[in-house]
Amino acid sequence: MSHRAPKAKTANRLVVLGGEGVREAGSVWLVGAGPGDPELLTLKAFRVLATADVVVHDGLVSDEILDLAPAAARRISVAKRKSRHSYAQDEINRMLVAFALEGLTVVRLKGGDPFIFGRGGEELAACRAAGLDAQVVPGVTAALAASASAGAPLTHRGAAQSVTFVTGHAAHGEPDLDWPALARVNQTVVIYMGLTTAGLIAQRLTEAGRAPATPALIVVNASRADEQRLPTTLGQLADVAAGLSGPALLMVGEAMALAQANEIPDAILARVSA
Repeated sequence: MSHRAPKAKTANRLVVLGGEGVREAGSVWLVGAGPGDPELLTLKAFRVLATADVVVHDGLVSDEILDLAPAAARRISVAKRKSRHSYAQDEINRMLVAFALEGLTVVRLKGGDPFIFGRGGEELAACRAAGLDAQVVPGVTAALAASASAGAPLTHRGAAQSVTFVTGHAAHGEPDLDWPALARVNQTVVIYMGLTTAGLIAQRLTEAGRAPATPALIVVNASRADEQRLPTTLGQLADVAAGLSGPALLMVGEAMALAQANEIPDAILARVSA
């Protein structure tokens, strides 16, 4: 069954049970804000955001998107950065539940898509356990935006019969990935949060049989005005990634040979050509 976004919010909705005024529970919407470009926000996300009493948002959600919420809506940043978290995930879960139990419409605004490395499943489970109405609005994940802007398809006849999304980040040690499966030819592997582990990822893939000459692409700040697209190879992935910062994707596979670069910093060119 499809769910429609609410058309208007109602403050302090009350029902009467046993003669006492009891505030009716509100709702939680897990909304994908997309990769950064406000024009990639879906129409449904736009409509839901306009009904928010509270917006609990990631740090990478732009002010342009946040400003689409009502001026009176409370904004709470739960930004996560490497080795630094303003709120633990269980605190975020409790926050969503507590606000909704106050009768408020809560929008959990998440970069990209809530269900792709966004912990949306954990938040949805917490809301369901509390008996709350919780819905999910999908968003454009960064890999789709990066692929489109670079002109490098994630799947391509004769070059990429499949695409796999993995995370390059692990709480302790290296990510637990099926390296032999990821090393098979004619597939695209997209690594989220992989800048700091680019060298390890390249090493594991080559050890598992992926050729060092396999085309690769690094995209930083996909879809934003300061997006960087850096075509390279698996063998040079670590050198190109060194010194980069910001939200980035590593994309490895034969179809990345079609990627178009924008201006590549001289420092990166010097490292690669050395």
